[in-house]
Amino acid sequence: MQNWTNSNVKTEKSLRNTLRESLYEWATAALSPQGHAPAAHHRLLIRELEGLANGRWDRLMLLLPPGSAKSTYASLLFPPWFLANKPYAHVIAASHTSSLARSFGRGVRSLIEEHGSRLDLWLDPNNRSAGRFGVVGGGSYFATGVRGPITGRRADLLLIDDPVKSQAEADSGTARDHLWDWFRSDLVTRLKPGGRVVLVMTRWHPDDLGGRLLQSADAWRVVRLPAFAESDDLLGRSPGEPLWPEWEDAAALGRKRAVLGDRTFDALFQQSPRTAGGRLFKTANLVVVEERARGVSVRAWDLAASKDGDWTAGVLLTKTAEGSYQVTDVRRLQGGPEMVVQAIRETASRDGSEIAIGLPQDPGQAGRAQVLYMTKALAGYRVVSSRESGSKETRAMPVASQVNAGAVTVLKGAWNRDFIEELQDFPGGAKDDQVDALSRAFSMVLDHTPAARMQRTSFGVR
Repeated sequence: MQNWTNSNVKTEKSLRNTLRESLYEWATAALSPQGHAPAAHHRLLIRELEGLANGRWDRLMLLLPPGSAKSTYASLLFPPWFLANKPYAHVIAASHTSSLARSFGRGVRSLIEEHGSRLDLWLDPNNRSAGRFGVVGGGSYFATGVRGPITGRRADLLLIDDPVKSQAEADSGTARDHLWDWFRSDLVTRLKPGGRVVLVMTRWHPDDLGGRLLQSADAWRVVRLPAFAESDDLLGRSPGEPLWPEWEDAAALGRKRAVLGDRTFDALFQQSPRTAGGRLFKTANLVVVEERARGVSVRAWDLAASKDGDWTAGVLLTKTAEGSYQVTDVRRLQGGPEMVVQAIRETASRDGSEIAIGLPQDPGQAGRAQVLYMTKALAGYRVVSSRESGSKETRAMPVASQVNAGAVTVLKGAWNRDFIEELQDFPGGAKDDQVDALSRAFSMVLDHTPAARMQRTSFGVR
């Protein structure tokens, strides 16, 4: 009898250790009474959350469609497991309203009450309300709505789930600014040294909280899982394959697209928001290919107006003998004049001397001096400069017509998503540097002349 009891104790202890060591084992055990188990995309979320908890990264952004159970794993199952491994830790969980935040808090508390003995995690009997409770070991969980009061609290883990509650709020610049200010000034300042941040959301707008963080200097690990797979899918799905077919198949998602319309569906379900002012380019007609096209190629640049927030972009465009076009490469960077010149020179070296280089010339003496300086720095290469004429939309229309006719392909590369998203948003998007460079490249490749005649530029470059 004694041996059986000791064996039972060892088994229970071993199980507790297993659940604390593996978020997957804990999630499986907690969900099994409801007959659920982690799907493929849930297993990816689990690995990413484990990496955050173990310190392999400290900023994690999870961008998934509604109904993908992202909150179940990140906001309900993860906090008890995190506290079981760090019972001294303090967790602040925020959502778009205090009521939603408290509902997550109730769920976390219920999991600890039901399964705490399996994790060796116990609620503090003197501090156990839904929105704020403690655990034995000194740790705590505090739930708050966006812009709610958190003064005096510190966090080892900030968990932000669904910070935007509606399309109207997402479309409001004032509401976006308020959320951004609260995140930077109130929420992040509560983070302890070495603390971790998880943002769980569905995208609503290019300039929403996720969009602004993607443009910030802070390094975020991003897991973006659209409802319909795209190229370079993180799960290895084929393009068009649904995220969770056991729950919602392609036909069901297609019906939602028909009801919601492309803009809303692309934002909420594809995690590719765009402003209402876009759609000059029908990017659905762009095909990503793996084979580089042969033909006449040019590299055109759009130069940043400043080094703070603006981008310099260089588009390599190829025109084939059949009259089709391929966007073969895009180089994009932020930096001062010297960094830009160095990047253009390095790109020219990589492209080869046969590739003509297009530069914009701003009006006035300063613009002329800038192009002269850059042309001298590119000695040995063919440089073509010209002044911009007409609006950005007018300059983009010729190449947009080719995209819309299906005459333009894109060579597969890491830059594809940013490039295609900018075309989707143009002219209403926050950025247009790649579109400007593409427009210039298209004009150049149409006017391309043999190398022997390229000597006739403003500065006599041969």
